[in-house]
Amino acid sequence: MTRKTLGLATAMTALLLVSAPALAAGGEAAGSSGGWDGVGAGLAIGLAALGAGLGQGRTGASAMEGIARNPQATGKIQTVMIIGMALMESLAIYGLIVGLKLSGVF
Repeated sequence: MTRKTLGLATAMTALLLVSAPALAAGGEAAGSSGGWDGVGAGLAIGLAALGAGLGQGRTGASAMEGIARNPQATGKIQTVMIIGMALMESLAIYGLIVGLKLSGVF
């Protein structure tokens, strides 16, 4: 297993273990799924953040590479990059809302 994969697996395991107690309700609510709501919420938030982070990193790297190859297109590249990153961030926020909904905050 590569070092990157091991780090990712460790981070996801830590997120899974920490999120359930942090998002767990005080008692069993009516219609609860037996305590797995917190795990689902943690996974929703974690995967949304992971996907958005990877996408934004790749977008930023590609934009910098494009600007390095063609400095005259800096304005156009930055505009498209910022719009794309805003859309990626909105998807992460949707994941946060789903996670909070699963945990019973809303």
